[in-house]
Amino acid sequence: MPQTEARTAAADHAPADQGLLFVVSAPSGAGKTSLVKALLEVEPSLHLSVSYTTRPPREGEQDGVHYHFVDAATFERMVQAGEFVEYARVFGNAYGTAAKTLRAGLDAGADLLLEIDWQGARQVRGRFSEAISVFIAPPSLQALEERLRGRGKDSDDIIAARMAQARDELSHHGEYDYLVVNDDFGVALDELRAIVAAERLRESRQARRHAAVLDAMLAAD
Repeated sequence: MPQTEARTAAADHAPADQGLLFVVSAPSGAGKTSLVKALLEVEPSLHLSVSYTTRPPREGEQDGVHYHFVDAATFERMVQAGEFVEYARVFGNAYGTAAKTLRAGLDAGADLLLEIDWQGARQVRGRFSEAISVFIAPPSLQALEERLRGRGKDSDDIIAARMAQARDELSHHGEYDYLVVNDDFGVALDELRAIVAAERLRESRQARRHAAVLDAMLAAD
């Protein structure tokens, strides 16, 4: 069964108040973090699922808000205990999402967003078939390199490594439900909002949510 059909079938059997899980991935420099931040600002009912990482906090990042920052030993203990629904190692750092926390949020009716790489997205889809996945791509590799250099944070070697990684990541765009090309930031944000709105308005979800009203109208003489 195709991925989208499998997700829809799973959604048909989900509780009416079950939250939606959005998974967003992109190559480094494609603008994913900025787009997600803007999306959360205009969609306050959408909540970022906070992942664990061993990398140090960047300027302005807060523990428990942007990530749960832990040391390598703590992360490894969590891996061995099977606490992660997904985890990956990227550029010497580890990232993971706690399965228990994720499921608790969805069962409470919260719409959650996961900002993870393609490896993590694949693992999440394996455990949460109802997940809605979005891949954000740059308009070109040249634009991507310009954005990476514009940050002024990475050496030439790191940028070269990120560009090589980007090509590999781009090859996985076909595994996702949606593809957004971030050429114009405002357009890309509007497209992300449209995806969220469309998924919230799926017939199966709306039919469960408004079952009493629909049944009453259909039973009317």
